[in-house]
Amino acid sequence: MPAPFPLIRRLWRQHPVALLVFVAAFVLVLFFALRMTVFALHWSDPGQRSVQPQPWMTPGYVAHSWHLPKEEVFRLLALDPPPDRRVTLEEIARAKGVPLSQLLDDLNDALQAQAPR
Repeated sequence: MPAPFPLIRRLWRQHPVALLVFVAAFVLVLFFALRMTVFALHWSDPGQRSVQPQPWMTPGYVAHSWHLPKEEVFRLLALDPPPDRRVTLEEIARAKGVPLSQLLDDLNDALQAQAPR
């Protein structure tokens, strides 16, 4: 009975480091290809465009959904300077001492005013 994968066995014996590097690179390519596909499918869904802000969303997510620069969403949220890490709208409301519903309503109104008619 012939050995399964004779080429891989020979490569492992003769070039183990090169084979490991190749496998690692292949796994990374697969990971990023899958990630790109998932993002492309997610953002190509019309239901993901101009969605009403939710507490779990980040300003970057809102910006992407509404096709605005992040800086514009930070300006609408009166965040100057912008946070140095990803924060949710809920965390922003808590940090500003504003009720979450008020922050979401104000942001939604501002986004609606920004939207092209």
